[in-house]
Amino acid sequence: DYIIIVCPPSLGLLTLNALTAAESVLIPIQCEFYALEGLGKLLNTIRLIQRHLNPKLQIAGVLLTMYDSRLNLSREVAAQVKSYFGSKVFKTAITRNVRLAEAPSNGKPIVLYDILSSGAQNYMSLAGEIINHG
Repeated sequence: DYIIIVCPPSLGLLTLNALTAAESVLIPIQCEFYALEGLGKLLNTIRLIQRHLNPKLQIAGVLLTMYDSRLNLSREVAAQVKSYFGSKVFKTAITRNVRLAEAPSNGKPIVLYDILSSGAQNYMSLAGEIINHG
């Protein structure tokens, strides 16, 4: 069984409490420059939580999001993340997809909004990867 706690993209109290309670953390990272800066802050926070509050907290994996293979920046960020995290980076990347952006405004998860979209297929692939290697 899995319990997934989705946190805001900040290091506020909700995120700190979730990390303190969790066994592992899946780190999504947008393939953009400033995301790398935020990743450094998150890793420092994870280390502090491991040291003082939750020594069993592990990084389950790193998920590349908003990936666009046509953009040099996406490829460079992906390469840096893979260089640092190695096998912790999921093989599945969530590609940029208009349907992913539309789904929340229509009040539906992507798999109900458009199961055939590349975004839905990416998330289905990620779910399989987590279940098979979890």
